[in-house]
Parts: sequence; C-alpha cells; structure tokens
Amino acid sequence: MARDKEREEKIKYLEKIADKLTWWVGSIPSVIAHTVIFIVSFSLPLLGVVSFDKMLLILTTVLSLEAIYLSIFIQMAVNRSHEKIEDIQEDIEDIQEDIEEISEDIEEISEDIEEITEDIEDIQEDIEEINEDEDDEDHSDRAKNVILKSNVSINKTEIKFLKDRINELQSKIDELTND
Repeated sequence: MARDKEREEKIKYLEKIADKLTWWVGSIPSVIAHTVIFIVSFSLPLLGVVSFDKMLLILTTVLSLEAIYLSIFIQMAVNRSHEKIEDIQEDIEDIQEDIEEISEDIEEISEDIEEITEDIEDIQEDIEEINEDEDDEDHSDRAKNVILKSNVSINKTEIKFLKDRINELQSKIDELTND
C-alpha cells in the first residue's frame, strides 16, 4: 500500500511537470527561447566555433527528441482531459436521473394536493349544508362553523400556494432538463 501511494505521488509529480512543460511550450517565452537557440545555433558555424554540418546534426537531434517528448506530454494531457470529460458525463447522467425522479415526486405531490383540495371542498359543502339545515342552532355552534370555514379557507390558500410552488419547481426542472 505504501509503495502504491508513493508510486501514485511520483506519477502525479511527473504529470505536473509534463503539464507545466506542455504549457510552457505553448507560451511566448518558449517562442523567444527557441528563437534565441536557433540564432545561436546558426551563428556558431559563422563564427567558426563548429562546422555547419555538425551544428545541423546536433540541432536536428535535439529538435527530434524535443518533438518526441512534447508529443508524449501532449497525449498525456489529452488522455487526462478525456478521463475528466467522461467523469463529467457520468455526473450529468446522474443529475438527469435525479431530476427525473424529482419530477415524478412533484407530480405525485401535485396529485395528492388536488385530492386534498377536493376533500376540503367536500367538507366545506357539508358544513354549508349543515348550516342550512340547522337555522335554529345556538351561537356557539355558529362560531364553531365560522372557525371551521376559516380553517378550510386557510388550508385552501396554503394548498394553492403549494401548487404554485410545485409549478415553479416543475418549470425550473424543465429548464434544467432542456439545458
């Protein structure tokens, strides 16, 4: 286990170096450094320090090695990017499944609220019928009925609020699903 952890740390360290080198090669300082190296390389034969053929041989070898390593570093970066994209796609699929489940739950809640609303309306009708049938009931019964009607009205208002809120959530879910 300790060896695996050490190995992973070394790999991550090497990947960081590869990322930094890949970034540096695509930067302005890299262009300047390469330009200076080329100018110096081509100036050496003119100054008589080394023959032109030898300079070209060394420069070609160095550039070939650089190209090989750069292609490896770039491929490593592409592979890591591909892995990250796959992870993101899996996360998106999970989120879409969650949204679908939430949508189903909201639909069920909406149906429950509609049933409750119907039940409340039935109760309210029953209370009104009882009031019509019992015109000579005493004041305390009437007060109770007023309180019951008030509670029913409050419940209807709360249910309407919940319905509106559910509709808002449903529209937001639809927007997320469309995005």
